[in-house]
Amino acid sequence: MSLAIFDLDNTLLAGDSDFLWGQFLVERGFVDRDLYEESNSRFFADYEAGKLDIVSFLHFALRPLAENDTDALFAWREIFIEEKIRPILLPAASRLIDCHRRAGDLVLVVTATNSFVTEPIVKLYGIEHLIATVPEFREGRFTGRFLGTPCFQHGKVTRLKEWLADSGCDLSGSWFYTDSHNDQSLLSLVENPVAVDPDEQLLKIAESRDWPVISLR
Repeated sequence: MSLAIFDLDNTLLAGDSDFLWGQFLVERGFVDRDLYEESNSRFFADYEAGKLDIVSFLHFALRPLAENDTDALFAWREIFIEEKIRPILLPAASRLIDCHRRAGDLVLVVTATNSFVTEPIVKLYGIEHLIATVPEFREGRFTGRFLGTPCFQHGKVTRLKEWLADSGCDLSGSWFYTDSHNDQSLLSLVENPVAVDPDEQLLKIAESRDWPVISLR
């Protein structure tokens, strides 16, 4: 059994769930529009440029979880999934996932976006295994902090190795699909790296290293 590892945002989705969650909060009036929208856009631009300060971003992104009632958050998330996520699911992504399942591979998503946002999304694809940045949850509420290593850039490698140690799996015959140059570390770790609708920087890297380039759009 080989691992088929997928990034989530702009790989299995035709958009970025972390950014869209922020926009959803703004549109619904759950956060201050002027303050939140500017910061959300700035952090997203930093991410695309490969210079995101992940700790600063997480302090920003997880604050609404700490500032709102837990039941309300889960209700909002259901609406978010229906309005923002279902329209950007990719049929070709489902077919690729199914192809790996038929081959006997274990399908895993590794994403920087926090698990509160991503857990219901991966379930829409029928994926059981998720490695994501984990928001701290204590005494029935989110704290606004995160647990362990943020699942971003080389942090994805760290978190994957922790998961491998716990699961007993290894990277023999492994695949990793992603759109982002931020994932170079993990792409270099697997046996079968694949660039999916890659950003400009990853496209250049993939071409220079003769990695396959595919589209799920």
